Amino acid sequence: MAWRNLGRNRVRTGLAALGIIIGVVAIVSLGMAGVALQQQATADLGSLTNEVSVSAGADSDEDGVTEEQVEEIENIITDAQVIPQKINSTEIETRSGSVYVSVTGVTNASALYDVSDGEAPDRLETGALISNSTAQELGLEVGDPVAYEGQLYRIRGLIEADDGFGGSGRGELVIPVSGLRDQQYYDSVTIITGGGDAAEATADQLEERFNVDGRDKEEELQINTFAGAQESINSFLNTLQLALLGIGSISLVVASVAILNVMLMSTIERRGEIGVLRAVGIRRSEVLRMILTEAMFLGVVGGIIGAIVSLAVGLVMFNIITGDALAVLGWASLQYLLYGFVFAVVTSVLSGVYPAWKASNDRPVEALRG
Repeated sequence: MAWRNLGRNRVRTGLAALGIIIGVVAIVSLGMAGVALQQQATADLGSLTNEVSVSAGADSDEDGVTEEQVEEIENIITDAQVIPQKINSTEIETRSGSVYVSVTGVTNASALYDVSDGEAPDRLETGALISNSTAQELGLEVGDPVAYEGQLYRIRGLIEADDGFGGSGRGELVIPVSGLRDQQYYDSVTIITGGGDAAEATADQLEERFNVDGRDKEEELQINTFAGAQESINSFLNTLQLALLGIGSISLVVASVAILNVMLMSTIERRGEIGVLRAVGIRRSEVLRMILTEAMFLGVVGGIIGAIVSLAVGLVMFNIITGDALAVLGWASLQYLLYGFVFAVVTSVLSGVYPAWKASNDRPVEALRG
């Protein structure tokens, strides 16, 4: 009877179901958008959260990190890779043209760089790495020589785009640190730890050793880590996600008002019919259950269709934001399909409580009179 009653006025029922569908899509899509943004932020910072960057502090008497400070860092940090770096710039010239690049001297290239072609050996020795974009611009390939300060280096690998810690944003040439022996100090030291917590602990150790806390803080070395930044970003994204879900919930509240209107109009139109049912012995609880079932049907149908549409929207969003559409199938995003469906059903049933109560408590004699 409940299903038949919904079919009596299909336009009104369809509009109420459409409101539920829109509300479910709004809640689920906004929730999935928050998950996609968080996953992308984690992916962007994931390779940096286990790194600690050390450079000369504001109160340092030197223009960089000294050899003695590097040795002391290595003595303090025994469970992580310590990679000092020297930085300069140069102009690379070939038959295809010339381009200025940042020159980075390192002791362990494989720890800091990923390559799209060739290899990034632990010890470059007489080899070099070069940005893929720079190699393409100059027509260079793995095995070709490049010159820096009169020394030839054979290209061992092409650096993937936007790789490396603290990149300058332009082309980069990576050579053995011995190639910059004329520079007395290291420009920075990168420490590769086991994860974000280890990076924070390492930073605290170095802060305690090199930056004295007294009446005034003396910054001998500037120590930075991205682990804290990721926590702040995650916290912000969680807050943003709650705000988005709140905005989406407004759509379902509006839909619940539409359901309330549908149920009220339906009970008013069927007042005489309900009176006949009561007169032949149908109990109040059965009338109440029938009308609540109608409201539940609206929520179930709208919730299922809304979840299907939301999944399609989620596939598109994840493809745009993260580049992986199938990532939407993870529980972090799929849980919002369940939340949206449950919210739709619960909201629909609650919207039908008052009309059901009103119809079930209407006296049969008065209902038959209309």
